[in-house]
Amino acid sequence: MEAWHTLSVEESVRRLETDRGLGLTGVSASGRLAQYGSNELKETGIKSPWINLWEQFTAVMVLILVVAAVISTFLGDYKDAVAIMVIVVINGLLGFRQEYKAEKAMAALKRLSVPKVRVRREGSVQEIPSTELVPGDIVLLEAGNLVPADCRLIEVANLRIQESALTGESEPIEKITRVLAWDKLPLGDRKNMAYMGTIVSYGRGQALVTNTGMDTELGRIATMIQSVGHEPTPLQRRLDRLGKKLAVIALVLVALIFVEGLWMEGTSALRELFLTAVSMAVAAVPEGLPAVVTIALALGAQRMLRRRALIRKLTAVETLGTVTVICSDKTGTLTENLMTVTMLDVAGHSLDLTEHLRKGGPILDSHELPIPEDRKFALSVVLAGSALCNDAELKVDDVLSRVSALGDPTEGALVIAAMKAGFSKNELEREFPRVGELPFDSERKRMTTVHGIGGPGSMKVNMDMLRTWYDAIGRTPYIGFTKGAVDQLLEVTGSVWMNGSIVPVDARLTQKILDNNNAMAAKGMRVLGVAFKPLTSPHITEKMEKDLVFVGMAGMIDPPRAEVKEAVHTCRTAGIRPVMITGDHPLTAAHIAHELGIDRQGRIMTGHELSRLSAEELDKVVDDISVFARVSPEHKLNIVKSLQDRGHIVAMTGDGVNDAPALKKADIGVAMGIAGTDVSKEASDMVLLDDNFTTIVAAVEEGRAIYDNIRKFFKYLMATNSGEIMVMLSAPFFGMPLPLLPLQILWMNLVTDGLPALALGVEPGERDSMNRPPYPPGESIFSRGLGFHILWVGVLMAVISVGMGYWSWSQGKADWQTMVFTTLTLSQMGHVMAIRSEKRSLFSIGALSNKPLLLAVFATIVLQLFLIYVPFLQGIFRTVPMSPLDLAISLGLSTVIFFAVEIEKWIFRMRDRRRRL
Repeated sequence: MEAWHTLSVEESVRRLETDRGLGLTGVSASGRLAQYGSNELKETGIKSPWINLWEQFTAVMVLILVVAAVISTFLGDYKDAVAIMVIVVINGLLGFRQEYKAEKAMAALKRLSVPKVRVRREGSVQEIPSTELVPGDIVLLEAGNLVPADCRLIEVANLRIQESALTGESEPIEKITRVLAWDKLPLGDRKNMAYMGTIVSYGRGQALVTNTGMDTELGRIATMIQSVGHEPTPLQRRLDRLGKKLAVIALVLVALIFVEGLWMEGTSALRELFLTAVSMAVAAVPEGLPAVVTIALALGAQRMLRRRALIRKLTAVETLGTVTVICSDKTGTLTENLMTVTMLDVAGHSLDLTEHLRKGGPILDSHELPIPEDRKFALSVVLAGSALCNDAELKVDDVLSRVSALGDPTEGALVIAAMKAGFSKNELEREFPRVGELPFDSERKRMTTVHGIGGPGSMKVNMDMLRTWYDAIGRTPYIGFTKGAVDQLLEVTGSVWMNGSIVPVDARLTQKILDNNNAMAAKGMRVLGVAFKPLTSPHITEKMEKDLVFVGMAGMIDPPRAEVKEAVHTCRTAGIRPVMITGDHPLTAAHIAHELGIDRQGRIMTGHELSRLSAEELDKVVDDISVFARVSPEHKLNIVKSLQDRGHIVAMTGDGVNDAPALKKADIGVAMGIAGTDVSKEASDMVLLDDNFTTIVAAVEEGRAIYDNIRKFFKYLMATNSGEIMVMLSAPFFGMPLPLLPLQILWMNLVTDGLPALALGVEPGERDSMNRPPYPPGESIFSRGLGFHILWVGVLMAVISVGMGYWSWSQGKADWQTMVFTTLTLSQMGHVMAIRSEKRSLFSIGALSNKPLLLAVFATIVLQLFLIYVPFLQGIFRTVPMSPLDLAISLGLSTVIFFAVEIEKWIFRMRDRRRRL
């Protein structure tokens, strides 16, 4: 792509073969439209909805359930087949809906194009559809316009363009026309260019179209969005691996049970044997797991919504729990997104006013700010002068009792600072009405306003102080206030207000002022100087900005959110590394990162440095850098890729169009609900309704709780299924008939397992969930002792059930199979109550702390009793009524599992205590 910003206006016009004054001819424009195509973004590679739908039903776990449903249908068990297929269809439709919504990012991006644009063609100004723009067209820009294509600016009049959506720069950029020599400049520094999709916020200009459609910077972002594939979440990868393993286990079980049955029963009950073998294969697969996981994720999404995080894709809920790196934009997420005066400098003395301005009120009161009287006069002039020489207006929201500013963010900061110090702009303008002005321009880099003296009024204390100062300098009919860049202001300064009087400026004073200016700028502040000049006439002349009296400086920055520092600390405690990725200036990024504790090493990498690194070189350093500044969309995407290549689970925040490719690539894309563009929201997995970094940390905490709960589902379901399998495999070796019937097994898998498992989805998170590192993304679902737990609990269930069943069968009890069925079911209830916490005892967390689970356990027990004692259900499930003694025996034996798991947790607690000692 041509580096147009390095070419002069004349050279750019020559290369594009156009005429600056006349524009293109109609014939030339038509030919170029045929050559370059329409000025619009093209959609490529969008996945068909039918392919999306098909993919939902071809996952391994889903295919196993489909096969089980087909076999059940073939064997006449229509109820089981319907139940399984309902689970499959619900999960498929939910997944399809989420995938289909994710493909809408391109549609939102296309909405940034403009329908009509004013161009100069054949010597006259014409209004044409933006899609018909071609390279070489001369476009007319004015405040409020969306820039229709990438352009080289050829004429500007105080032109400022808001490029935050494309570059991340929080303030509108002042545009120029002169050549910029370096061809590798970041987008935010190419001040002689205007880019498609950005907004003209002030002034007017003319621009030469250089690139259209997919060749624009916006088009490059569209290409990146389309080329970024969807990465499976850690849970999806684990469930996929599990599904393949369970498919093999199911086939082996079918063969084992069938062969064992033939050996024990012969061929007389061939159909029953086959049905039992298939039932055991189904028992090996936790049919309820996909539905339980989906419902748990949905419940988690609801809880996150209450914490101001809107989940767009359900899988994001679980992925949040495994995040290892949070890459955050600076403006609005880590900061207030509100320029604020944090430092004033008068008479060479810097005053940090952060706390005073935050409190509001008369900060010049001696109790609040104990400084000499003469400096108070200087402070009054800086604050009042910067509010008077200002086009921003105060906006008072009576409902919210909040004051904001309308206009340029920097000017708004000055007006609000003055108001908090007791200088209301409205009152100031009544006392000192504006009678003339010299507007700001990019050449002078300053603005001057002329004010008269109003009639006598009810002045407040600080107004009286200002009146006293005005009397001290020698009352004149008019006074001029000038504000602007400090170095430019000093060039037209003849004296300095110091120690209560006007003194001539000298080299020493000038250097001191510049040193203080540089010190504030090094902290990432935007610094403006304030000067004044007594005037005898309101007439605007060239001499008005000569021999000014310099008073002081105001340093402004978009300050960190007060609560984010604690959230960053929480991240580090939880083993999550926060990283700042911003398009803003490196000094500003460094200051904010240092204030929040994000950067501990002081190492920053800029977009220019990133451009010189290969992918392999970036992989080597990406873990050591916590602040990236002046980055482009490609840089953000490369950083996310590199972190993922290093094995990290990455959450990426963003609000602009430029963030969309990285948001889509990240494991968790987090968009801003307030300041975010439609493009960023459509590309994201989660939207922050309050644009606050703290909300991400709260969502991570919720995600960890949900991931832990999903492991509890799995622990519960698989331990139950392993117990059933071991009962069925071991009973025939003792000469017993098959102790469980197929419908009884499916009842336990779909009903007895399902209700309590769903209730586990609202289990509160472990209290130390944010005091540990995230679990490794690649860990097996059986890791951290879960596989061993499933094994020993299954064995214990089998020993209890088969032992009791053998005793009752050998005693000739007619209800022996019902006793086995009931003992297994009630053991599962004891198990689910015991595994509510990984290590804490149920007696310490309290049985009532999860009332839905208590209700589910009670409901399951009642349903089990219905199966035993309701005649209609006895016929279906082949149960017989149990005597009170037999029921008591089953109930008593079922508590063994509960106490065994409690002992296991006690051992874990003792082991942890010894480690801490």
